[in-house]
Amino acid sequence: MVNYVDRETTLCISLAARPSNHGVRFHNWLYAELGLNYLYKAVAPTDITAAVAGIRGLDIRGAGVSMPYKQDVIPLIDALDPSAERINAVNTIVNTDGELVGYNTDYVAVASLLRSHGVDPSLPVAVRGSGGMANAVVAALADHGMSGTVVARNAETGPALAERYGWDWSPEEVPAGARLLVNVTPLGMSGLAPEAQAFSDAEITAADIIFDVVAYPVRTPLIAAAERLGRPSINGGEVVALQAAEQFALYTGVRPTPEQVEAAEAFANEENS
Repeated sequence: MVNYVDRETTLCISLAARPSNHGVRFHNWLYAELGLNYLYKAVAPTDITAAVAGIRGLDIRGAGVSMPYKQDVIPLIDALDPSAERINAVNTIVNTDGELVGYNTDYVAVASLLRSHGVDPSLPVAVRGSGGMANAVVAALADHGMSGTVVARNAETGPALAERYGWDWSPEEVPAGARLLVNVTPLGMSGLAPEAQAFSDAEITAADIIFDVVAYPVRTPLIAAAERLGRPSINGGEVVALQAAEQFALYTGVRPTPEQVEAAEAFANEENS
């Protein structure tokens, strides 16, 4: 088991305005578990252009990309994988011999969760939010055969996202017939809007399933309300674990088992327990 850093160590990083220790703990636990000479470090770049140039110049193998950089990095890299190109958002950069390719493992994670939770494709959807992560979520929902409404106050990104997939747009109102409610905003996130519940109790009661992509904390006010009102839910912790496992495989060429992913996610969440 590797427990040291030397000149052969491969470095991976994450780029986020508000970096957390989750990815650091998740990836480094798996590196140690699998005996890989890798190191993962979270950073908050002061200059995203210089940061991406540093990935190439320092031969950093990979970088996770979080808000607000998922679209900002696109002109700074060499190519896009179809997962990122389709939704115009990057959450993972892989450096292979100086060529930087952008991927979107958020899309992969959401698509996988819709299948594993047996979400009925015929359910009408309301997605609150229209940022980079919302692009990945709506794309995965559409590819699952679903349609619905983008609920977003932003009069540019909201209609644009809805139009891209042939959905409706509403600046604030959640359609009465929505049966899958998805929050892709910071509502409920620690440090930003920790008390905010993205959908009302009445909207939750009328729905069949609730999906919150916020992962910090995993039990957001929305997830807690779904539990209280007896509605099944998918939480942001599930999204984070699956997308991180996909990143891990892209960086290392090694795909951890579901049991290893579960153990790494449990370790990553210990500091918040």
